[in-house]
Amino acid sequence: MLLSAYKAAWNKTFLAQKIRFFNVYFGTFAFESFTGRPMKYTIDKKENYTIITIDEKKLDTSIAPDLKSEFVKLNAEGITNLILDLNNVKYTDSSGLSSILIANRLCNSSNGLLILTSLQDHVMKLISISKLESVLNILPTVEEAIDRVFLHEIEQDLTNKED
Repeated sequence: MLLSAYKAAWNKTFLAQKIRFFNVYFGTFAFESFTGRPMKYTIDKKENYTIITIDEKKLDTSIAPDLKSEFVKLNAEGITNLILDLNNVKYTDSSGLSSILIANRLCNSSNGLLILTSLQDHVMKLISISKLESVLNILPTVEEAIDRVFLHEIEQDLTNKED
């Protein structure tokens, strides 16, 4: 009985590893959150920026810790410009805002940018109530965010040449 329980647990772990490999290999990430629910998002890495698209309706306490970890990992890889596409996010709470602020701090500390795009009304309202619209870079579309990243890169190059 104990041996069959051990085999079942090992098979479940092995299967989970294979699924994670498949998701990472094909560019779709689904990490288990602290609640055991997979967090769904995609990462599209380009030369000068990375786009993170959250494929969740809620950015709350069940997802925010994993998102913070992902931001820290990307920063450690040397990624300085992040575009966070929140088109699918209909609701966020203070823990979701906290993860966004951590990403903003990480990007700023490495002379990069965090840009939020495609904010839904509730998310924008919470940012406004929190008085964060002057702290965060918010643009309507991903395309405008990409243009802003390239402008930022040009400004950085000019600043470096003057020094």
